[in-house]
Amino acid sequence: MGSEEMRVISGSARGVTLETLEGLDTRPTTDRVKEAIFSMIQTRIYGANCLDLFSGSGALGIELLSRGAESVIFVEKNPRSKEIIERNILKTKLEEGATILNRDVYDVLGNLNDTKIDLIVMDPPYLSGHIVKCLEAVEKFDVLAENGLLVIEHAIGDLEIITTSEYFESLKTKKYGKIGVTVFRRRT
Repeated sequence: MGSEEMRVISGSARGVTLETLEGLDTRPTTDRVKEAIFSMIQTRIYGANCLDLFSGSGALGIELLSRGAESVIFVEKNPRSKEIIERNILKTKLEEGATILNRDVYDVLGNLNDTKIDLIVMDPPYLSGHIVKCLEAVEKFDVLAENGLLVIEHAIGDLEIITTSEYFESLKTKKYGKIGVTVFRRRT
C-alpha cells in the first residue's frame, strides 16, 4: 500500500480504499486532482463508454464506474499494476462494466475497430512524450465518439507540447502545483 491512502471519492463505491503499487513507476492521482478532473467532466460520465489509459491502480477508471459510466476499458502494460486493478475492481464491486487489458496503450488504440469511446482518461508517465503520441493515435484511429472527451493528467512542463488539431480542441487546463489537467474535446 502506498504511503497516502487513496479512496474512491464519489458514487456507488464512495469511500472504498484502493490499493496502489509502491515505487517510483507510479504516482497515484491525489484526491485534489481527482476532484478537479471529475468536476470538469461530471455531466459526461453517466452511461459513457470509457478508456482509462496508463491505468496504474485503476483509480480514475474506478471513479468513472462508481459515478455511473456504462463501461471502462483499463489499459495497463505493467502486470503487477494489472493485478492491483483487478483487486481494486473486486473490492469496489464494479466488475460488471470493467475490462482490464494487460497491453500496450498504442496497440489497444489501434485495435478498437469501430468501437467509439465517449470519454478517455489518461495519466501517462510525466514528460515521457506519451501525450502527443496518444493524441496522434486517438486521431489516427478515430477513437472518440462525436463530442467525446479526452482528459489528461500531466506535468506542467508537458503543457508546452500540447497543441490543438483539426480533430481536437482544448477546452480547459487547470494547474495544481506541478500537475496540470487538460480536457480536450473531439471537434464535430
